[in-house]
Amino acid sequence: MSAPAEWFRDWFGETYVSLYPHRDEDEAAAGVRLFVESGEPRAGGRILDLACGAGRHLQRIREMGFDGIGMDLSAVLLGQAALRPGVSGSLVRGDMRSLPFADGAFDALVNFFTSFGYFLTPDEDIGVVREIRRVMRPGSPFIMDYLNAPWVMARLEPETVSDVNGRRVRQVRWVDGNQVFKRIELLDTDGEPDVFHERVRLYDRVELEDLLQRHGLVAEERFGGYDGESFGSDSPRLILRGRAS
Repeated sequence: MSAPAEWFRDWFGETYVSLYPHRDEDEAAAGVRLFVESGEPRAGGRILDLACGAGRHLQRIREMGFDGIGMDLSAVLLGQAALRPGVSGSLVRGDMRSLPFADGAFDALVNFFTSFGYFLTPDEDIGVVREIRRVMRPGSPFIMDYLNAPWVMARLEPETVSDVNGRRVRQVRWVDGNQVFKRIELLDTDGEPDVFHERVRLYDRVELEDLLQRHGLVAEERFGGYDGESFGSDSPRLILRGRAS
């Protein structure tokens, strides 16, 4: 089994929204608060929410008085984001491999909810990091919310079947090389199940920090969760907060 090269184009659409219409709003608020308190972005500064999805974090960023701009590839998720108070008009559709912004356009950048490592080749991930650095002003803070790769591999459940918002969903997970895969099957349809995929490249802390630093993004703090606890081997998340060089 594998996954399409650009699986995210199909998955983050109407089906995704119908299965997961309400993500954790308190978690989003905690993530933004962690960034603001640790990174101290310039008051009123322009912040890019990269892969903003349905706008959970962007709404909080704008409520705190920042000029938040949200960018995502999914027109469906951007449509959901536009329904949030104060968010409509601050959304851009684009691909993180080629950001539609000028050099140094932002005072800060946030990337939440494991939206890095989706692409087929490592070179594409490098391209994303270069684009992030390009659109940030020197010295500006960033936060990258990623998974703790060793933790994920140690606890991976090969298969689960559950009811999600009234739909029977089978999820099959496996690791191949340095990528973790998920096959999502919707079992409550007539005939063959509807099938979607996820794939994320696994970087451990050292690998990810080295990748960022080689392209001008220097990690200064590491968190294991949105409450600000220090990162450790048992942390489910790897949250890096740093600055553009």
